[in-house]
Amino acid sequence: MHMEDSGVEKMKILVSGGGTGGHIYPALALIRGLKKKYFHLETLYVGTEEGLESSIVPKAGILFKTIKISGFRRRISFENVKTVARFLSAYQKAKKYLKEFQPDVVIGTGGYVSGPVLFAAARLKIPTVIHEQNSVPGITNIFLSKFVTKVAISFEAVSEYFPKEKLYFTGNPRASEVVRNSKGISKKRFGFQENKKLVVISGGSRGARPINDAVRMYIQLSDILDYEVLYITGDVHYDRVMEQLKNMQIPKGFKLVPYMAEMQELLTVTDLIVNRAGATTLAEITALGLPSILIPSPHVTNNHQEKNARVLEEHGACKVILESELTGEKLKQAIESLLQDEDELKRMSEGSFTLGVRDSIERFDMLIQEIKNNRGCGG
Repeated sequence: MHMEDSGVEKMKILVSGGGTGGHIYPALALIRGLKKKYFHLETLYVGTEEGLESSIVPKAGILFKTIKISGFRRRISFENVKTVARFLSAYQKAKKYLKEFQPDVVIGTGGYVSGPVLFAAARLKIPTVIHEQNSVPGITNIFLSKFVTKVAISFEAVSEYFPKEKLYFTGNPRASEVVRNSKGISKKRFGFQENKKLVVISGGSRGARPINDAVRMYIQLSDILDYEVLYITGDVHYDRVMEQLKNMQIPKGFKLVPYMAEMQELLTVTDLIVNRAGATTLAEITALGLPSILIPSPHVTNNHQEKNARVLEEHGACKVILESELTGEKLKQAIESLLQDEDELKRMSEGSFTLGVRDSIERFDMLIQEIKNNRGCGG
């Protein structure tokens, strides 16, 4: 840690993670949280030019630099030979960034971009942390766990994949943010009535066609609702969905939007959420103790979304509908049976709340302090 003459703490962190929002948004939440704790926080984010991080991170006002790297193919391929060459080149570039920036700690939040960056930091004896958000780890984090100082986790179920002595339960930094944003918000802010239950349906940040199709049928089957629904279609699906609905009678209280910028604030006034089972989503809903119907995406590595969802299901916090079994009728029945059963909603809320981690940023800060005070230990 660096100290100014005034005694005010300074902190320098280098963060790497990318490819999907599930790796980027927790990193940004952590950076924002640490900025509140350290007035003099310097941050460098290392990602790729092709990943989502290349547009999201600079917009957040964070210094951003890139390396070129790609993931390994699961089948034997000449492309893997190229990947090894790219890894070695990215490793050298990462070493250059690390020597120039001289961070106190390096944090990887997942995605193949974090591989050469965290590996280089570990070889340079800089304290390192990888954060695994899911209940099943990614291949990059499994590789890096042999070299880094600590492994931060969000699900206890993932512990078996990593060295026990390196584990540190932090939860997901997005959970801390959603709790901080939960004060004084009303349903009226989003155009809904305070005295009616609000159901929010989303197919994840980009939307999902199977969920869109089920919602369309759900609308066809509905007439008068005694609750309200906000369906977030995803930008790329909105026009198609509205075209399909143009000759249908949409029930009063059923609202469709392409995107919701204030998703964290919306969740604080939601009574039931229907969504995918990405790690960030689950961190947010459990922090708030929200009951949920989860429709895991089957198109993810190691089917980790279903495994995430099953953790909540085991605690009575959610109902799981597999995409292969999803229909409009099944979705409507699941939503309405829950809304009509206050006791079940309460039990689900309590189960969700017990899984929530509301002090994730504080836990991360404690972890950072611990490994900085023991600099040189680990990988």
